[in-house]
Amino acid sequence: MQLQVARIGKPHGIRGEVTVQVLTDAPGERFVPGTEFVVEPASAGPLTVISARWNKDILLLGFEEIADRNAAEAIRGAKLFIETADIDDEDGDEGWYEHELVGLEARVGSQVVGKVSALNTMPVQDLLVVEDANGKEILIPFVDEIVPEVNIEEGYILLTPPAGLFEINDEAAGDDPDAEAGTESDADAGKDA
Repeated sequence: MQLQVARIGKPHGIRGEVTVQVLTDAPGERFVPGTEFVVEPASAGPLTVISARWNKDILLLGFEEIADRNAAEAIRGAKLFIETADIDDEDGDEGWYEHELVGLEARVGSQVVGKVSALNTMPVQDLLVVEDANGKEILIPFVDEIVPEVNIEEGYILLTPPAGLFEINDEAAGDDPDAEAGTESDADAGKDA
């Protein structure tokens, strides 16, 4: 089985370097010189790393097969894959990959609050993207305290969100929660009268 570890972005400079969107939690191990990637589309690869360096928080890669900016532009948007057989033994149970998580139900207790739609790999901590029943995306820090259980076999993750986590994601939508609360208060006031 193949695992996507990066997506190639725009060219950087004139010598064929490219920016990449990193999709692995171990970039220091995955992008070492000499590593050969399976590429999608296949016509763009395979690609062999000759240089890897960070420019602030952006990873720049150079490949043996890409000598100039025009060649780098031609592979823009390509996806880089490795064979999972090569990494299973060394990684053990240290982390999860996006393809394992996408589609899992997100539960708080026994209540289903959405489905995992993506995993954003970040420098400090990863974020799970959970889509709720209304199609809104909720960003969940992927840490043990908030996601104590990932059950691939039964198809769910268990969340123990701190108070307000789901509301933070709703702030951009406006004051809907306050409006609903106001409506309930008016209804309650009517019952008392």
